[in-house]
Amino acid sequence: MNLKGNEKSIFVRNLFAQIARRYELMNTLMTAGQDRRWQRWVVHQTQLRHGGRLLDIGTGTGGIARMALMQHGNLFVTAGDFTLEMMLVGRCYSYGSQIRWCGADALNLPFRADAFDAVTSGYLMRNVSDPLRALIEQRRVLKPGGRVVCLDTSPPPRNILYPLIALHLKFGIPLMGRLIAGNSLAYQYLPESTQSFMTPDKLADIMRLAGFSRVSYRRFMFGTIAVHVGILPDK
Repeated sequence: MNLKGNEKSIFVRNLFAQIARRYELMNTLMTAGQDRRWQRWVVHQTQLRHGGRLLDIGTGTGGIARMALMQHGNLFVTAGDFTLEMMLVGRCYSYGSQIRWCGADALNLPFRADAFDAVTSGYLMRNVSDPLRALIEQRRVLKPGGRVVCLDTSPPPRNILYPLIALHLKFGIPLMGRLIAGNSLAYQYLPESTQSFMTPDKLADIMRLAGFSRVSYRRFMFGTIAVHVGILPDK
């Protein structure tokens, strides 16, 4: 499914609106419960301190935003997404009432410059039509010395486990999506977008091109998940 530009944005928004109520359950099942571990790692990598300001963009139902409040209850957390249905579901979960929810396009963030100490995202980069522009926008709203932390899928490495992983992506996840979420199309797109997404090294290069330094990443789940970290240099 080779969608680009506005066509991709519309498709992604409609897709996530359809699966909003089952989104977190499906994530937990697809990752064998590891998704919360990755969220904790993302929050840890922000290195936020007392009273810090966090933006979680492409927040969906706010998993990372809520995890940040679970670990650091004294943060000011803003969660932004252009799929309002996802955020409406997230508001009903624990800590949802402590988050500032905001309709936001990742390519045109409605926030002033230097507004946040850290910016996080989960599964955003593979779903935006222009990852470089999204990262430049994150750089704009980030304070000097702040951190951007991106959690996203990664094409599975071509190793001995590749056939099993590819089988799970092609057949297992769409079947789960049909049985549990009632939407096999959405959970056909998600594995396809994983396999066609850029490698962790390529995403790291784009982060550097966007102006971040000391870029690094760590892979999880047999190499199918990567968490990237970049730092905005002090002025």
